[in-house]
Amino acid sequence: MITITESGAPPADQIEDQIRGLITTGIAAANQRLPSVRQLASDLGVAPGTVAKAYRSLEREGYLVSRVGSGTRVSTTVSATPQVVLAAATRFAAISRRESMDLEDAVRVLRALWSD
Repeated sequence: MITITESGAPPADQIEDQIRGLITTGIAAANQRLPSVRQLASDLGVAPGTVAKAYRSLEREGYLVSRVGSGTRVSTTVSATPQVVLAAATRFAAISRRESMDLEDAVRVLRALWSD
């Protein structure tokens, strides 16, 4: 489920990040139809242009495919993250929350380790 928070991030960025996450975790499968721009905007209480902006960005990145008459779907060319990586990320997120780390600090840890 997609939500808009008071995180300070623009709503279009939040929508984009959440849809990207649904796709990379395999929750949204290849060729799965997404809600229409108007429907998702109504559900989230944002302007249709906000959702359209997120959809366009994800389409440019290759995550989504939009066609007149068939709506917006998850691209068949993207693949989900391997289960072993998802399992490790899930454990890392749970431990980080338990230790009262915020998301930005957890991301900093990953970035620091990534460069090793």
